[in-house]
Amino acid sequence: MHRWSKLFIPTLREAPADAEVASHKFLIRAGYIRQLGAGIYNYLFLGQRSLNKIIGIVREEMDQIGQEFFLPAILPKELWIESGRWSGMGDNMFRLKDRKGADLCLGMTHEEVMTSIARSELRSYKQLPQIWYQIQTKFRDEPRPKSGLLRVRQFTMKDSYSFDIDAAGLDKSFDLHDAVYRKIFTRCGLKFVAVEADSGAMGGSQSQEFMVYTDAGEDLIASCPVCDYAANLEKATSRLEPVAEVEPTGDGNPELVHTPDCAAIASVAEFFKISPASDIKCVAYMGLKRGQSGKPDTWHGVASFLRGDHQVNETKLMGAVGAADLRTMLPEELELFFKGPAGYLGPVGLKHNEKPLEEGLTVVVDQSLEGRKNLVAGANKSDYHLRNVIPGRDFTWTLMADIRSVNEGEACPTDNCGGKLVVGKAVEVGHIFKLGYKYSESMGARVLDLNGKQVTPIMGSYGIGIERILTAAIEQSNDENGFWLPASIAPFTVVVTVTNVSDAALRDAGEKLAEELAATGLDVLLDDRNERAGVKFKDADLVGIPYRINVGKKVASGFIELVSRDKATSIDVALADIVAQVKQRVAEEALLTAVED
Repeated sequence: MHRWSKLFIPTLREAPADAEVASHKFLIRAGYIRQLGAGIYNYLFLGQRSLNKIIGIVREEMDQIGQEFFLPAILPKELWIESGRWSGMGDNMFRLKDRKGADLCLGMTHEEVMTSIARSELRSYKQLPQIWYQIQTKFRDEPRPKSGLLRVRQFTMKDSYSFDIDAAGLDKSFDLHDAVYRKIFTRCGLKFVAVEADSGAMGGSQSQEFMVYTDAGEDLIASCPVCDYAANLEKATSRLEPVAEVEPTGDGNPELVHTPDCAAIASVAEFFKISPASDIKCVAYMGLKRGQSGKPDTWHGVASFLRGDHQVNETKLMGAVGAADLRTMLPEELELFFKGPAGYLGPVGLKHNEKPLEEGLTVVVDQSLEGRKNLVAGANKSDYHLRNVIPGRDFTWTLMADIRSVNEGEACPTDNCGGKLVVGKAVEVGHIFKLGYKYSESMGARVLDLNGKQVTPIMGSYGIGIERILTAAIEQSNDENGFWLPASIAPFTVVVTVTNVSDAALRDAGEKLAEELAATGLDVLLDDRNERAGVKFKDADLVGIPYRINVGKKVASGFIELVSRDKATSIDVALADIVAQVKQRVAEEALLTAVED
């Protein structure tokens, strides 16, 4: 049992002016955190208690499939050179030198370190599979910290790594993590969805994100309400309805048309009396190719072409061409590659390279243009367009790929589904990757297989954001008065509020009840402060505790008030029954999450 009067719980009536999302506002107001610098936070008493409970759940579930390690947060450059990520991580990595001039970094993730242990210690298939995990502080030089703990520069992560002899083994390790993650997030009270995702800087062949829907999220998720399809917009696909093709003009070959002041898609569509779906949009970039083996990074031209009613998904485009970054082409670069101005760029007559990000221009065409006919495209000449353009006949490309973002209302890609996609904001709380051989191959990890032959183990990487669980829980469970957490991760399960500590009878009843609750194993906070009852009620509603017991004048009649924060409802309970009542509600909550899991 803890006494509120003895604790440091600095609640605030108003949120800081720069707090935009609910979790940021309430974490500050409830005294869970205080900002130290941009994207850097102190975790105070209530915040740390809640985070420790989350860590406890994560550890308990991960121990069912893996072994816990603890690795350094400061890492030598050499390992990252071996994997090729020293330059690949770019400005997101915190870098420093020691007094002898050696290059070091603060760990963003630990694939390299775990792989170095594996190559030194694992010798035979008999030692596989292995799943190693840690719960460790990570660092990221986030360019725009915002939204409290959602985008920070220092955070806590559970990261685990699997080593298997073959792809079938990796499938099993991946599935084990999938099952454990679902248990973790369910026990933490999250309403989550598992979605297909992009692997990003981690690399690999398959990845899956665990997301919680909230307007505070910066990820967009496309999902189908009819089937279980869900994917991050960086990965999502859809089934497009057929488009009625425009009738050709003249001899059907590309025809140059004067289109004054028609640089915008809408203007082009109006001029030709066509749907934007029959106009070819061009978005021109410079793509960054990371240098290997000490070679410098280089920028190369990338021209993307897609339907006029579609938007380029830059993550998909980066993955298609293998670029580490993209930026918009400058006017002088447009002149170099297209000989024409923005608004009138087109694919006809362009020379393209054979492989992405080589000298010259990489031309990428979206799959939605495959088989299309009689389209309109820029002529690479100010105030002119071409019509009757047919992909494959009138222009070719370096590669064709899915590079567009799906739109809400498009058909679900699942066969025989018939549903329409909806798009919503979400926060990522976990991510699992099939890394393949990206790190084990580049860093020389080898084991002997069943036949005594040296083979490269195949790897997986799996992360959970500890603070993300807390913020997501707050985002999905709050009102104008504060928030509520499930008992499993709340700093306290119940707060016993003595409405008037000057009344000895009430004070003694509150003390006795708090001790009885604590004796049953519940985390109990006794609000014994010499404050008005209204102040205590407001604080209790604010700080995330799921149950409140008000010890007031009804004690004389043998009753006290039990308040459930999530429903904002209260009932009078006989004093003799209150301990059993609270225990029952906590047990029902735990049973409900177990059933949902």
